[in-house]
Amino acid sequence: MSSSSRSVHGGGGSRDAPAQQTTLSIISKPSASGSFAFKIEGYSKTRARIGVGNSITSDVFVVGGHRWQVKYYPDGSVSGANGWISMALLLVGTYAAKVEVRATFRLLHDDSKPSGSGSDRDIIYTTLPKNCSLWATNFTTETELVKSGYLKDDSFKFMCDIALSKFVAVPPSDMRHQYGELLSSGKGADVMFEVGGETFSAHRCVLAARSSVFMAELFGPMKEHTAARVRIDDMDARVFRAMLDFIYTDELPEIDDGYAMEMTQHLLVAADRYDLERLKLICENNLCNYINTKTAASMLTLCEQHACYGLRKACFKFLESVANLQATVVTDEFKHLKSVCPDILDQLVDNLHG
Repeated sequence: MSSSSRSVHGGGGSRDAPAQQTTLSIISKPSASGSFAFKIEGYSKTRARIGVGNSITSDVFVVGGHRWQVKYYPDGSVSGANGWISMALLLVGTYAAKVEVRATFRLLHDDSKPSGSGSDRDIIYTTLPKNCSLWATNFTTETELVKSGYLKDDSFKFMCDIALSKFVAVPPSDMRHQYGELLSSGKGADVMFEVGGETFSAHRCVLAARSSVFMAELFGPMKEHTAARVRIDDMDARVFRAMLDFIYTDELPEIDDGYAMEMTQHLLVAADRYDLERLKLICENNLCNYINTKTAASMLTLCEQHACYGLRKACFKFLESVANLQATVVTDEFKHLKSVCPDILDQLVDNLHG
């Protein structure tokens, strides 16, 4: 077993509160396990200055191909842990879908030999990527630490043993980012669209794989493969761009709050037009958050024109309130709804009675 050590001043690594000088050392072990020694100097000052819920965070170290940090809470990690010294393990970042790990914290003698099992504290859990932290464990109390004899000259050492149950870290799919880059770069694009005065390049095969309508238009009997450009009328360029982004990445792009409802309505229409069922359902779900007495009638009109059954149920649920119904039926939008669906008022009254 090889080991390396180094002194770190001012707390050793990033931290959430002012820390005292610490000494850190990495003790090498097989690739799927490792140990990290942490020395706290000026222990009494850390308890006096930091407070409950605040921690000292170590430098980053690597175990099992993943980057970790130890978090030390002199006054406990939460209010319910008052009087405890708490420890936690932080996964700094990983490409793995998840990391299954067992962490054991142990006090150390001056000669860096670990204590007996009586002072061990385990955390067993599965954590997710991107700066996820294990739940902090109540390691020991100040009284127990003083009685144990491990606290000397206002300093003590502890070790974190890490054991991973998996030797191979499998990254999550990055396909959406790769296809998004394909769209943004325009490499290999073989069809151009003219929409609202703007031009967009795309890939026929990708569009056809995602949309039965594009499949028919680009590869079917009515195919437009001989045309270098395809013109699309009655659609805003921003809406078409958002639809393209979804086709390539299966995710909606960020939409400014100022016109999120309007944009989502137009996207729903586009999704229905090009048989993008998942996009249509996402738009339906998002529009449920915008139902009020001013929008309920226009939402129902949208439902009638594009068979949005989930959104229709949400509107009817909102209009179960007599006050909401009375405020809605006097709007101009409701007059337009009646022209699209003449029996809508009867349906709403039946729904109210039901």
